[in-house]
Amino acid sequence: MKKFLLVAVGVAALAGSACSKAPECTAEMATKKAQDMAAALQEAITKDPSKAADLSAKVQAVTDKYKDASTLAEACKAYDEVTAAIKG
Repeated sequence: MKKFLLVAVGVAALAGSACSKAPECTAEMATKKAQDMAAALQEAITKDPSKAADLSAKVQAVTDKYKDASTLAEACKAYDEVTAAIKG
């Protein structure tokens, strides 16, 4: 679970470093998506701890995909993909 939370923090850092003029994703939207992702992650781990390793791999794959993201739009996409991976 500790590693899982570190991955989530990594994705959160992605949004923190992102900035954009695109109206499709604001800082507030990225923050909301980060909160939703964290809640989904916590729920999934609580519901079935045995899936933590599998979820961690899925989250890591999305994190790697967006590691060089530089816009809020990319951060929002990353949050959406991570949340979808968590919810399966």
